[in-house]
Amino acid sequence: MLLEDIRLAQEDLERLEQGISDRFSEDPKHIRDRLARDHQIAGFLTRIQDQSRHLRGLYAESEARMKEIQSISTGDPFDEFYKHLNDIKSFHRRYPNEPVENLERAYKRRIPVEGESATAEVDNMFTGEEAWGRFLDLTVLHEEYLNLPGVKRLTYLQYLDTFFIFTQPQCPIKRENKQNDKYFTYVGQLATYLENFLRRTRPLEDLDKTFAAYDKEFERLWEANEIAAWTAEAIVGPAAPDGDGKEGLWCTECMKEFKNENVYNAHLKGKKHMKAVDARKTQNPTDSTQSNSTSRASAQRLKQRAIAEREYRVSSLASVLSSVRSATRINVERRQGMTERERQQELEALFAQSNDTILAGGEDSGSESESEEKIYNPLKLPLAWDGKPIPYWLYKLHGLGVEFPCEVCGNFVYMGRRAFDKHFSEARHIYGLKCLGVTNTTLFRDITGIDEALKLWDKMQTDKKVESTKQDIVQMEDAEGNVMPEKVYYEYVSLLLHI
Repeated sequence: MLLEDIRLAQEDLERLEQGISDRFSEDPKHIRDRLARDHQIAGFLTRIQDQSRHLRGLYAESEARMKEIQSISTGDPFDEFYKHLNDIKSFHRRYPNEPVENLERAYKRRIPVEGESATAEVDNMFTGEEAWGRFLDLTVLHEEYLNLPGVKRLTYLQYLDTFFIFTQPQCPIKRENKQNDKYFTYVGQLATYLENFLRRTRPLEDLDKTFAAYDKEFERLWEANEIAAWTAEAIVGPAAPDGDGKEGLWCTECMKEFKNENVYNAHLKGKKHMKAVDARKTQNPTDSTQSNSTSRASAQRLKQRAIAEREYRVSSLASVLSSVRSATRINVERRQGMTERERQQELEALFAQSNDTILAGGEDSGSESESEEKIYNPLKLPLAWDGKPIPYWLYKLHGLGVEFPCEVCGNFVYMGRRAFDKHFSEARHIYGLKCLGVTNTTLFRDITGIDEALKLWDKMQTDKKVESTKQDIVQMEDAEGNVMPEKVYYEYVSLLLHI
């Protein structure tokens, strides 16, 4: 029944196209529903590819297809019909409980029943910290980073700003501390997490093509020796065996490692080294020292290449996720000022909002406008990330109702002490001071008035001139012990001589 298989595959393709069209016509408001829709469409696209490959294989069987067409078109058509009917009955007689797939309902979106979640698959993909792909969850990788050798202890916020930078001075890990299995595992896990995060949040993009482009670009940069932290170094001596993962100068004859180049050069001229070289020549006339050092250097370079490849992948993926990184940092700062009870309430509100969206999807379009409630904000409180006013106690805690004007910034008003203290290091205030002729802006903190800034700057310039003139004055002392400037001293002496 080759023709029936072809017809069934064609029908399945049409149903899949219709299912994708129906889902693209939807416009989910919640990010969880949007991700669930995108993952369903990605699954349909994968099935279309599988069915297309299967259909091409069926069309390739031209001889079998021609035989089946000939058997139907020649002879008694009822004999062929009853033959296929008997085959179908015998099949269902052998497998009476075989489920029948209804293609008409297979790809239609159905409303979930009570107790069933339509986004269970998406819920299992993300952790609570990731919030369905809105933020990154690097807490575990941050702990692994702190356990690496030769790192400085960073807070989670500092780690979010620097985890994708692998060059000095932003990266405190030295090059010799990177060449160990622990660091290699850490960078590999970081790259794997970012790749997996992209696949979960962007299921409709051709990420394999993007990753292949990253690999191709890394190959080009590596061949041109343009990777900033991993440029090829001139090898002055044989590389030490990487048992502890550190670089050094290794003496093959004496089986000894040196950390300093000068000490290594002095060792090569010593008697002990000369005796070891003579003993090695007598035991093995073929000198294989150069080949061994070359092989060790090449093996070490391959290890460096593997680490550099993962670091380049992390940097490339982090640049793609720049908006997610900034949102993650803001979210972490915000959650640090919240209690555990408030965090739990926020999570419950997110789930409730998603459930309301799902239930509203099965109702008429007119009910959607009725379900939208107007936000009640009589105190004109600032809005949080979810579009709702922040708690009043938090508003009073940060002093957001207190106004702090700054004349240097063009009479701009800052709400709250925190924003006011922060603005002294921002571009607006620094630009205002430079317009007034002030170059040293670090000493002008808490100066908001133009007159105050100008008076302070004039006083600083005057004091600077006085100090410079004081340094040029030569002090003289007379016979009685009186100290006076050089000019006054000579006038006093000339006066005494005339008397």
